[in-house]
Amino acid sequence: LGWSTKVFPIIREICIANQSRGTSAIVILADRDKVEMEDDIKAQVGDTGKTKIIVRSGDPMNLAELEVANPHTARGIIVLAPDDGDDPDATVIKTTLAVTNNPRRKDGRYHIVGELQHPGNLEAATLVGRDEAHWVLSTELISRITVQTCRQSGLSVVYSELLDFDGAEIYFTEQPTLIGKSYFDAQLAFASSAVMGLVQDGKVTLNPVADTVLGAGDLIIVIAEDDDAVLLAAPGTPDLSVVSDSVVEPTAPESTLVLGHNEGLTLMLAELDGYSTARSRVTIVADVDEPGFDGLVNLDVSFQRGDPTSRAVLDALYVHEFDHIIVLAAKETLPAQRADAKTLITLLHLRDIAVKKGSNLNVVSEMIDDRNRELAEVTQADDFIVSDQLISLMLSQLSENQRLTDVFDELFASSGAEIYLRSADLYVAAGVETDFYTVLESARRRGETAIGYRLDEFARNSEHDYGVTVNPTKTEKRAFAPGDKIIVLADH
Repeated sequence: LGWSTKVFPIIREICIANQSRGTSAIVILADRDKVEMEDDIKAQVGDTGKTKIIVRSGDPMNLAELEVANPHTARGIIVLAPDDGDDPDATVIKTTLAVTNNPRRKDGRYHIVGELQHPGNLEAATLVGRDEAHWVLSTELISRITVQTCRQSGLSVVYSELLDFDGAEIYFTEQPTLIGKSYFDAQLAFASSAVMGLVQDGKVTLNPVADTVLGAGDLIIVIAEDDDAVLLAAPGTPDLSVVSDSVVEPTAPESTLVLGHNEGLTLMLAELDGYSTARSRVTIVADVDEPGFDGLVNLDVSFQRGDPTSRAVLDALYVHEFDHIIVLAAKETLPAQRADAKTLITLLHLRDIAVKKGSNLNVVSEMIDDRNRELAEVTQADDFIVSDQLISLMLSQLSENQRLTDVFDELFASSGAEIYLRSADLYVAAGVETDFYTVLESARRRGETAIGYRLDEFARNSEHDYGVTVNPTKTEKRAFAPGDKIIVLADH
């Protein structure tokens, strides 16, 4: 219901999810010309496989016109905010109200997923959607992922892998033969699936205590290539002689440079403050009046007015001396393409500076339009956060599986279990071949759950997914080199 640039990746993702089903349909109702919508979908999406695309022109907030889309028989309903609306959240809330408060509504519950931009509107949206709607706070989600990713190279690739339907996905499985076994026993019992958590008494827990006992009716949360790939195997045996006893070095104060400004900055600083060691510093450079930064405990924030696309401004900052660099898109003040163009210019300057200084910059940039990501890759920035793409993936996943709501709520919150990429030599001896069962044992000793690895030699190679492998086959042996990382779930 509704129309925005997010509709194209959403259609692509749902079509992939529908490949294991029979003939399916995606119905789109939006207040736009029907032929224009069909032409745009054909140009942007292409072949939709088994999935039929049905486009209807009408106002989703109008009860009579809503009936054209027959939402009462839909497996899931996605409500999109318009790209160019004055108050997109109001449009989403009113559209949801038209479904939930419809005199023709069905007797059972709807499964609605909607996007909100401003957290202040969540209370009203919850009243409208009740227990039938889940809300994705787009600005908050992107801010949190940007902060987490700027501190950990490769993390955005891990998130993209978990959120899209092409490759590794999250599934829930009940395995009666594992009743009475521990959570760690469950990890060893799958050769081609990565266990990441449990559902017990309806509560999702990621990275539970290793000796947590599985009971009747408990669900195991796994990462697998497909649902039919979730199969038990003979339990693996870790090689204890390879397990490393290295100790994590204390975290030192870090420096972060933020280039640009948008409304997500305040939340980013609050999130970064929670991760940072005392006396860490943040320098913000943006062509706006200085905003306020209140309530920060660990961060010393300084602001400089300047144009992040100016080479003179960047040279004067000594950007190569910062631990992390975040490039923000001017989403509220510029059209998407102009905002992305400015981001690209900044990234090109940063790349040139890195080459001339002979240094590797840890750069995380925010792209609004996913089509600009290929252009951005020539800058060799360390990670890319594509706003519309990530929100689209999240909406698609939640529309397909309501249980994922609690998983993502914990995964993307600053409390509870989160994903970390940590030096491989903390887990296994460097240069020694070992299987992933051994990595699981080493992670267990640290109170963590290992779910993959990142190879440093491919860290800047898009054809090798920037070196990231989520859910590796546990029987395959590999020798980890300096710079390689293990991907784990761990409590903050």
